[in-house]
Amino acid sequence: MYDNVLVPVSFEADRNARAAMEIAQAIRAEGGKITLLHVMEHLPQYATEYLPADHLEKARADITSGLSALSESVKNADVVVVEGHSARTILDYAEEAGTDCIVIASHRPGMQDYFLGSTAARVVRHAKCAVHVVR
Repeated sequence: MYDNVLVPVSFEADRNARAAMEIAQAIRAEGGKITLLHVMEHLPQYATEYLPADHLEKARADITSGLSALSESVKNADVVVVEGHSARTILDYAEEAGTDCIVIASHRPGMQDYFLGSTAARVVRHAKCAVHVVR
């Protein structure tokens, strides 16, 4: 059982965040905590020129709302939204927070993932704690 479980959440259709939450709850020690983390990728400057000035605040509010809905019935669950590169930020956050286990949802790998690597694959390769991948 783990005291501090991190669940990185991507809202892409092929990621099963609910299954990741179920597993996180099953492996969490009694009294342990679960943190739902979403990483907002940085947009290129040329792209942000065409977006409303408050687009980041609205996106952050929508993401926080989605994460809160996912964790509403889970005791001792926190919601965190940060900006950065997804894999690197997940790994940095896990290390800083003293995470025991990362439960990350992944899609079925395609040919591009064998050459470039998915976020889940990078997390598995470089995490300093246990990682459970949900497909």
